[in-house]
Amino acid sequence: MKQFPLCFSLQTMSAQEHNISLDHLNGTPWFVYECSIELDANNRRIALFLLYLFVFMVGLLENLLVVWVNWRRRHSASGVLFCIINVSLSDLMVIVILPFFMMEVTMDKVWLWGRFLCKVTNLIYVVNFYSSSLFLAFMTLERYLSLTRPTFPAFFPVVGRRRWVLCGGLWTFSLFLALMENVHVDLLEWDEPGCYMMPEHHFIEWFVTVEFLCLLFQFLGPATVIITCNVLIARAVRTAPDVQGRREVWLVHVYSLVFVMCWLPYHMVMFLMIIDDINPYIFSCNTVEVLYFSFSVVQSLSLFHCVANPILYNFLSKSFRSNLINTVVTYLPREGTEGQPGAGTQPNALNGDGGNPGKQRKLSNASTSQSDVGS
Repeated sequence: MKQFPLCFSLQTMSAQEHNISLDHLNGTPWFVYECSIELDANNRRIALFLLYLFVFMVGLLENLLVVWVNWRRRHSASGVLFCIINVSLSDLMVIVILPFFMMEVTMDKVWLWGRFLCKVTNLIYVVNFYSSSLFLAFMTLERYLSLTRPTFPAFFPVVGRRRWVLCGGLWTFSLFLALMENVHVDLLEWDEPGCYMMPEHHFIEWFVTVEFLCLLFQFLGPATVIITCNVLIARAVRTAPDVQGRREVWLVHVYSLVFVMCWLPYHMVMFLMIIDDINPYIFSCNTVEVLYFSFSVVQSLSLFHCVANPILYNFLSKSFRSNLINTVVTYLPREGTEGQPGAGTQPNALNGDGGNPGKQRKLSNASTSQSDVGS
C-alpha cells in the first residue's frame, strides 16, 4: 500500500501484516485472523504504474497549456479564471512528483531517494489534495455570484489586495493541514527502506482526528459548495430566455459529478478502514484484505482530477480554445502577416474585457463554461 500523505496514508501494511500486529498486541491466536482470499498484487502494481503514467503524461500537457495560456493575464483575470490558474498550478505540483511514486509502485514500496524527498513529496501531495478542492469550491461560488448576484462583492476582485490575501490564505491553510501529517512521515528501515507515515504515540486517536479534518475540508465542505452552487446555476440558466439546448444546463452537473466520482470512492474506503482501526473485530480478515487492496486503487483513481479539471474548466470553453490558438500564433514565425485578421490579437482579449470589474453580464447570455464567466 502506498504511503501517500495525510488522508492518503493510514497504515501502509497489507491486511495480513495488520492482523499480525494485532496478534502481537492482543495475544489473539493467529488462526482467528487467517485470510482465505488471495489477491494479485503484481497485476495491481502494473495497473497502478500505468494509471500514474497516464495521469503524468496527459495531466502534465493539459495543465502546462492551461497555465501557459492564462498566466500572462492573471493580474486582470476574473476571479473564476484566477481560481482556475491556481487549480492548475496545484495539479502541476503533484504531477511533477508522480515519477517518484511510479518507481515506488514498481519496486513494491521500496523508497530509494532519501529522507528529504520522502517528506517533501508527501507534503506536496497533500497540499495539492486540499488546495485543489478548496480553489474549486471558491471558483464555483465565485461563478455563481458573478452570474446571479452581479452586484455582490467578488471574493477575488481584479483590483485591490483581497484576491492575493485570500489566495495566500488558502495555500497557507492547505499547507497547515498537510503539515499535521507530514511531521509523522519519515524514512523507515525495515526489510527495505520505505517512506511511511507512522506516529510514535496514540496512532488511532491521531489518525481518526486527521481523517475527520480531511473528510470535512477536502470533500464534504467543497462538495457541498460545488453541488449546491451548480444546482442553483443550472436552475437559473434553465429559466434564462436565451439559453439554447440542454448542454448548458447539464454541463454544470458534470462539474459536480466528476468531483464526486474522483473523491467519493476514496473517502468511502478510508472511512471503512478507520472503522477497522477503531474496532478490528468488526470486519472479517477477507474484508480487511479487500479494503487495503482497493485503497491504493481508489487513491490512484482520485488523481484523475488532474486530467479532468483542465478539460472541464478550460478546453470545453470556446474562449479558452480561441485564446490558445491566438497564443500559439503569436509564437509562430510570421512573414508579412501583420495586416491579416487575427495577427494582432492579444491573448488578454479573451473573455471580453478580461475581467473588467465594472462589467455585468446578463444571466440569459451566461455560458456554463467556467472560464467564460466574466466575458
